[in-house]
Amino acid sequence: MSRKRSRNDKNRRCPQINREENNMQNRILSAAFSLMAMSGAAMAQSYSWDLANEYGESTIMGQADQVFIEAVQEASGGEMTITGHYGGSIGYKSVDQFDAVGDGALDMADTITTSLSGIEPLFLLSSLPFIANTNADAKLLWEVARPHYEELFDKHNQVLLWATPWPPSGIWAQEPITSAEEMKDLKIRGWDASGVRTLSNAGSTAVQISWADTVPQLAAGSINSVLTSADGGASSKFWEFLDDFTAVNYSMALNMTHMNKDIYDSLTPEQQDIIRAAAEKASDAAWEDLEKRVEQNFEEMRANGVTITTDVPADFLEFLRQSGQEVYDEWLSNVGPVGQQILDEYAEKRGS
Repeated sequence: MSRKRSRNDKNRRCPQINREENNMQNRILSAAFSLMAMSGAAMAQSYSWDLANEYGESTIMGQADQVFIEAVQEASGGEMTITGHYGGSIGYKSVDQFDAVGDGALDMADTITTSLSGIEPLFLLSSLPFIANTNADAKLLWEVARPHYEELFDKHNQVLLWATPWPPSGIWAQEPITSAEEMKDLKIRGWDASGVRTLSNAGSTAVQISWADTVPQLAAGSINSVLTSADGGASSKFWEFLDDFTAVNYSMALNMTHMNKDIYDSLTPEQQDIIRAAAEKASDAAWEDLEKRVEQNFEEMRANGVTITTDVPADFLEFLRQSGQEVYDEWLSNVGPVGQQILDEYAEKRGS
């Protein structure tokens, strides 16, 4: 009888045991679903970055930034967003942006790299006087030098994304500048050491001034002329101070957009592909926009009373080239064999 009662008691307890087992299974399933949900949330993590640019949104590099920003937003389905900060509004000048991106103070930046010669002399390449006078030459020089630029960015904990070309630079002044004698009257802004040295050798009083400080210096009368492109001058309405643009086609400097390497390396391969593809779109847009950009700039400048002087005497251009010769010599000395390697490959592919 006692064993029978025991079996009956056990039978009566089975529904309770079954309920506990079911509850345990439900808890296990619930925990598994929670883990899956957490994993999905991690995979769908969103990113928000800032992109600094000392130049205005309407410039050719500002417009390339916008192509990049929109392409990243679209390809990532909104999970990767970038906010562009133009006109130095985020508080950094080009010369400061490089270290800020490397240190992680900035996520990414669009920087005129010729201002960084104090960090790496190779960055002066695109600003060497009269090294590239056409769009095709400027692009070829960039393509030849790109692997060397990428090594420098990697060395400083950064990833090079793309380069945006400035239209050919000339002299913004109050009168046409077409002779060595007229150069002596200029208190002129250059954007880097290369330009300052060349302009000084040509007889001008030349100073290196950041873009953010250029208009204030014009307004104060500290300078009376600027070496830059038609695009740069038009974006800052130089016609409020200066009446002429002499198209000497001094050089076609490059802005380069670069990203903190730690951030880039933390992304999945798929996310890195999105960044790279968007950068390629921005690059293509910038180089394609270059030709029509000059025409648009000239049209806007003429509408605002600027005289565009394109008939520049050959002997004056030769004088400017000679004024920049020591810039070449010094650059080659500072850069070393890699500089000559780049120039030789560029000359060979250019056919000159």
